Amino acid sequence: MILIALRDLIGVGVQEKFRTALNVQRAALHFHPTAIADPDNVGVRVDGFDIDPDSIASLVHNYDNNGFKKINGVEGIARKLRVSVAAGVREDSLNTRQLYFGFNRYAEKHAKPFLKFVWESMLDSTLIFLMVCSIVLIGGKFATEGLLVNVYDEVGIILGVFFLVVFTSVNDYHQSLKFCEWDRENKNISVKVTRDGKRQKISIYDLVVGDIVHLSIGDQIPADGICISGSNLHIDESSLTGQVDPVYVNQENPFLLSGTKVIDGSGKMLVAAVGMRTEWGKLVEVLNDVGVEETPLQVKLNGVATIVGKIGLSFSLLTLAVLVIQFFVDKATRGDFTNWSSKDAMKLLNYINILVTMIVIAVPEGLPLAVTLNLAFATKSLTNDRALVRHLSACETMGSASYLCLDKTGTVTSNCMVVNKLWISGEVVEMKDNRNGNKLKGKISEEVLNILLQALFQNNASEMVKDKQGKTTILGTSTDSALLEFGLLLGGNFDVQCQLYSKLKIESFNPVYKKMTVLVSLPNGGLRVFCKGASEIIIKMCEKIIDCNGESVDFLENHAKHVEHVLKDFASEPLRTISLAYKDINVIPTENNIPDNGYTLIAIVGINDPIRLGVKDVVQTCLAAGVTIAMVTGDDMNIARTIAKECGILTNNGLTIEGQEFRNLSTMHMKVTIPQIQVMARFLPHDKHSIVASLKDMFGEVVAVTGDGISDAPALHEAHIGVAMGLSGTEIAKENADIILMDDNITTIVNIIKWGRAVYINIQKLVQFQLTAIIVALVINFISASVTGYVPLTAVQLLWVNLIMDILCPLALVSEPLNDELMKRPPVGRGEKFITNAMWRNIFGQSIYQVIVLVVLNFEGKNILSISGSNATDVLRTLIFNSFIFFQVFNEINCREIEKINIFKGILNSWAFLVIIFSTVAIQVIIVQFLGNFACTVSLNLELWLISVLIGATSMLIACLLKCFPIERHVSIRRDGYQALSAQP
Repeated sequence: MILIALRDLIGVGVQEKFRTALNVQRAALHFHPTAIADPDNVGVRVDGFDIDPDSIASLVHNYDNNGFKKINGVEGIARKLRVSVAAGVREDSLNTRQLYFGFNRYAEKHAKPFLKFVWESMLDSTLIFLMVCSIVLIGGKFATEGLLVNVYDEVGIILGVFFLVVFTSVNDYHQSLKFCEWDRENKNISVKVTRDGKRQKISIYDLVVGDIVHLSIGDQIPADGICISGSNLHIDESSLTGQVDPVYVNQENPFLLSGTKVIDGSGKMLVAAVGMRTEWGKLVEVLNDVGVEETPLQVKLNGVATIVGKIGLSFSLLTLAVLVIQFFVDKATRGDFTNWSSKDAMKLLNYINILVTMIVIAVPEGLPLAVTLNLAFATKSLTNDRALVRHLSACETMGSASYLCLDKTGTVTSNCMVVNKLWISGEVVEMKDNRNGNKLKGKISEEVLNILLQALFQNNASEMVKDKQGKTTILGTSTDSALLEFGLLLGGNFDVQCQLYSKLKIESFNPVYKKMTVLVSLPNGGLRVFCKGASEIIIKMCEKIIDCNGESVDFLENHAKHVEHVLKDFASEPLRTISLAYKDINVIPTENNIPDNGYTLIAIVGINDPIRLGVKDVVQTCLAAGVTIAMVTGDDMNIARTIAKECGILTNNGLTIEGQEFRNLSTMHMKVTIPQIQVMARFLPHDKHSIVASLKDMFGEVVAVTGDGISDAPALHEAHIGVAMGLSGTEIAKENADIILMDDNITTIVNIIKWGRAVYINIQKLVQFQLTAIIVALVINFISASVTGYVPLTAVQLLWVNLIMDILCPLALVSEPLNDELMKRPPVGRGEKFITNAMWRNIFGQSIYQVIVLVVLNFEGKNILSISGSNATDVLRTLIFNSFIFFQVFNEINCREIEKINIFKGILNSWAFLVIIFSTVAIQVIIVQFLGNFACTVSLNLELWLISVLIGATSMLIACLLKCFPIERHVSIRRDGYQALSAQP
């Protein structure tokens, strides 16, 4: 039943497939008598475990609360799995668990076998037609002449098609293997577990049944499991079940499914099923039927290839028509029109062979392949730079990025927070080391210190854990970790605090109200609410303040002025401010009814989050490259403004705006305001999403966004290119990003932009080269056929030209190293023409010159070069073929620069380019000198070789002359007031 459902789902959306198949599976299980494990029959002991893999897996899949309770809940399952809920699994049991319960790996879509690529390449209709014609010609000659003689042309065509298919297949197969490797790297996330009583990070692939997994906001659930404990734990199951509303996980609903996301709270999970036994694993094979989408540039080039192909087809048909007409006219002239022989049929079939070969070369089917090759090369290079490209099109799109929206915390700053200053009881104390901690304890009373430590330790989601080496580390958000470290610096004992005070209710950090609260029971039986968060929010909630004796006194106007002055001083340094407050209450509040007024202000903490190294250089480089930069943050405006100025983002005339002001803007005001914004402070997740959408829709910007937190996910998803931090980023942020900076190195963004631009420019160079070669080949064959009745470039020779265009030239241009000139030109707009005026100038200029030279050689070559003898015609045709190839070799060098005259700059650093150029020349020598029978050539003497090379080299002089003709460029004025860069440096 399940298989039928999955089969019928092929062809619909991937997400819809999962949702529907999942519901079908669950419905089937409800009616299948053996589908749900009987908890009374799981006592069979195998390999030391009292429950079998399928039974515990079905317990989670079916949300079987009754079975869960019969087994005695989490403790009962833990006993059957031979695991301690506190200490986790033992390291020495990992192999046994993997062998019995399975590995945490899903059925992957394996790379297609090499022969499959060969078969797909051979299915090209033009190549098939070419092969059929050649085989028919061979058969015809065998029938008429009795022996397989004089079939070199036909055998050469077959060999040419063979080599073309093999080269294409090898390239495609290699890229397929790379894509599988990148996909595995993309799915390999880190998971926090407890093993042997030690907290550690492991690969998701190393997870085993029985592992104790620690979950926090933004994490992906790595396997199916059961919640051991949690604090306000909410799960987004929409990607798996289609349920839009978050699912609240608690003791009554403890089941967690692989692939879902933690959107709020934290908790611990006992792993119950891994790999193909998870809900996600059972359905993941449906994903393997989904193909890879084409990138925007591939789509655009498909259009170019179609247009060029139609023109080429027209020329080819015209050439065939001319040849056939001349054939019939010739027979009529000789009075032989009524006498037909097999030779006449072979001649007509040979004309069709030429037609098909011309179509093969006229259709630049290698252009989309060249894009994939370029993107693959760029992606591999970026992987070496520790940038994981999740979506292939993102690398290409990044080259067109015109607006870069940087998230402050974690991108501009390092997200390594340390408490630098503290205001408490009217005193400002600078915190540098333990001596300052002792100094603070000497300034405040024991009562004040005790309340401060309570606020630091109780309202904190961080944990102190020991690793394998016994070293104590702090796990949690950067803010909570900084506050916990500060409390330890003051001599506080975190474990003692946790034992004295019992947390009754926790409200996780609220991104809208910028605060976090916790309700604890005091040792004397009272109740106390601790609240921390953005200073302007917390201070409004306070009616009292702690004095130097630890007493709660009224928060007077003079206190408010003093606090405001302190906040401005902290922000100017710049320090992020967190205010701490508390309130004593008598009864436990109801759900969502924790008080938001009547608090007592304890202290203001100034946290330093240093700017990342290299941020200033990134900003300056991007601005010089025509990319507008803005910074967005949820922090205070004063802090944001100070950091933006220090990084060079905020200019003297730059506009800063807060979230509330942005939300109040009308559509008309947005059109005026948004282009001038350089700093956005106190922005909510929805605000970030809105401004990205506005930049795309209103102004046509190509927007790139950086981020690391769950609040950044909407903007990362909405942007053309989302860039997430790999080390500090949450799994939700990474899931919504297109590129992940694995080492959080912001300077890598410059390389991503460079590669994006390099891909675009390399394809432009390739198109310029291919169109020139196609035009020359088609025109010279057409002119010769029209005048003489034969074509100078034979089918085998054209196949060799096609191999150069579709395989060798893309390999040569894709291997060009990056250069700083790429960041001295403006980004290419999405609506701009792909083939620029400068490219058309070069294409037509070179084509006209090459056609003139080859036509002159074709008709007057014997006289000009004094070629005589019985094989003079064959020598001339070989010389024309040789000159044509060297035209393309030198034009390939010309295409290294579309606008610049100096085409040799950096060529010695591009060793792959040089290897391919010299390989092309070497193969040409072999074809002419040793494969004459197959390629319809004869050996040339040294003089004619030099003439061929010199004729080809003259194209470089023509290229220089063409570039002296100026091309009118449109220079726009950027919306930020700066004049845009010209199209070329």
